[in-house]
Order: sequence, then C-alpha cells, then structure tokens
Amino acid sequence: MIRHICMFQLKNEFNGKSKAENLSKAVELSQAIREIPSVARFEIVTNHHGTPENNYDLALIFDFEDIEELNKYQVHPKHLAFAEFIHEARENRACIDYEL
Repeated sequence: MIRHICMFQLKNEFNGKSKAENLSKAVELSQAIREIPSVARFEIVTNHHGTPENNYDLALIFDFEDIEELNKYQVHPKHLAFAEFIHEARENRACIDYEL
C-alpha cells in the first residue's frame, strides 16, 4: 500500500478571489477525485483557522494499492482538472509518497 500526501499553501488572492474562496473551490474540485477507481482511500483536510498563517491550507491524503495505481491516478482527467486549478492558485506545494 502506498500513501500519497499533498499539501498546498494558497495565494492570498488568485483570480480576483480571496484565499478562503479559493480554498473552498479547491475542496470542491478535489471531491471528484474520490471517483477515480485507483484511489483506495481519500481524505481532504484543511488547516484549523486558529493556527499560524504560515501553515499549509489544504492536504489531500490518499492510499493506493501500489505505485502503478498511484501512477494511473496522476494522469486521470479528474486529477488533472484539480491540478490545473491548484497549480495556479497555490503558493507552495509539498508532497510525500511512502509505503505503508
């Protein structure tokens, strides 16, 4: 089993929208990822509002049966739709993949 964790810090403003508005859109777009067949487990978490501002805003936590399933996910159209938005809206990204 492979766990894939991606975290994003969003820009304070993007496309005329606030960070909070773009975070809401990112969460909404990421919901479609649940439908990708190669995803065995998926969790969306957002940073608690009372924590430091330099924390990451959004984390997506996935489990895949193996690295091949992770690679299928990477090119799936629903992942690419989310990636297109988040690539422009993010300030920073951190990612780790590890074996459970």
